[in-house]
Amino acid sequence: MLLSELEERERRFKLALRAGIPVLLLVSLVFYSLFVQEGTFQPNLINGFLIAGIIFITIYFNYFLIEMSVKETIIDGTTQSFNEKAFINKLEAYKPKTLILLVVKNLSTIDDNYNAKKVDLLLYTIIHKLNETLNQYGLDNPLIGRRYGAEFLIAINKEGYDIKNIFDTFIEKNKEIDDIAIDYDYSAVTNTEGNIEHILGQLKDLLASSKGKDGNNENVKHAKEINQTEQAIINALNNKHFKLGFRPLENTHNGQIEIYEIVAKLISRDNKEILPRVYLPIINRLGLGVNYDLALSEHIIKLLPLLDKHISLTFNLSPFSLRNRNFQEKFFMLLKEHNTETSRLIIQLYERKTHHDLSGYFKTLGIFRAKGVRICIDNFGSSNASMEYMKHFKFDMVQFDREYVTNLDNATNMAMLSSLITMSKDLNILTVAKWVDNTSQKNKLISLGIDYLQGFGIDKPISEEMLIRRYNEKETDEIR
Repeated sequence: MLLSELEERERRFKLALRAGIPVLLLVSLVFYSLFVQEGTFQPNLINGFLIAGIIFITIYFNYFLIEMSVKETIIDGTTQSFNEKAFINKLEAYKPKTLILLVVKNLSTIDDNYNAKKVDLLLYTIIHKLNETLNQYGLDNPLIGRRYGAEFLIAINKEGYDIKNIFDTFIEKNKEIDDIAIDYDYSAVTNTEGNIEHILGQLKDLLASSKGKDGNNENVKHAKEINQTEQAIINALNNKHFKLGFRPLENTHNGQIEIYEIVAKLISRDNKEILPRVYLPIINRLGLGVNYDLALSEHIIKLLPLLDKHISLTFNLSPFSLRNRNFQEKFFMLLKEHNTETSRLIIQLYERKTHHDLSGYFKTLGIFRAKGVRICIDNFGSSNASMEYMKHFKFDMVQFDREYVTNLDNATNMAMLSSLITMSKDLNILTVAKWVDNTSQKNKLISLGIDYLQGFGIDKPISEEMLIRRYNEKETDEIR
């Protein structure tokens, strides 16, 4: 049985005592006054009203306490684990050594394919199997709580356990329950210190940034290490310490490099690179997304005059920043201040889900288009969102999803890509294929009519200093 179920049972028993004892005393006092002090009970109208009053008060009082019990429950109705409020309230006394966030990544897909009763039973089973697994490793009475629909929090108050091994084992054994395939992910913070709410936010950051270059999860971190990383990111952003890489895009019609895709990193005080997958979740959680996009835009706008006029730069900006009026005002002020030829700037959009307010979003994009800034959809064809956008907005460029380019030997894939390229050409939209690594890929893509190619088979990425030297002899510190 879960610790939450034990504590909820105890809580309800105490509540029953609280309800029962006063009612029992009230009934005893009334009957004492009626039968003992007055002598024989007389069945008259007044005594009838008294008895009816006692019954009404008893029922009403018990109903009120039962309703209050339901409202103040500490458990989640579906999984019987702690609800989020109760979980957080218990953490201070529990003094956890490790906090874990477990996520069922494909819960929305499961919801779409199974009825609510089966989904609820699945979540209940997952949590109880998790509790059993932890108990088997000697972790008795762990705190387990449900945060949101697909997110579960686990607190462990013991040290010396291989959390990664425990959760990897649990996931491997329970990746299918009742013939339903489950896609899990998790992150953990050990030796937790400081603000618990802050650490819970860090768990989501860690989950978003946990995939390393080798594909392995880096999902168990020391709280001190996370705090140091967070502070390094804040310092780098405040000081606008960027390191930009530039990926060349070759025009297939004239063989010239005309566009560079920008890959941004932050640089810490000790000159270490901080990757976007690490810093972006933290920046977004701290509400610094607009600051980051504005600082990056300023750096790029200042760089543009140092390059030949036929060179354009494409880079990613968050839709949240684009919709922010303060960002818009400062962005357009920078364009005016530096007399920027706006068509040389190409903003990339990368969203896997269709925006909830498409009309408002397209109006926002229209504001930038009206200033001459070009708009590009990145990873085009990877989701329904990009196709939905294409229906309602005139984009300047699309960059196809990596899967299309790296799987050109597949006839179905080739047919789909050819269809997307034809559609884009009919709409007068430029097309880009990235991740081109060899001549065979290049020739096949050119035969399909692609406009731009990017990848190691075209040219290697270059640094900011190399880019400036390639097109201009001016000193690099002019852009600082």
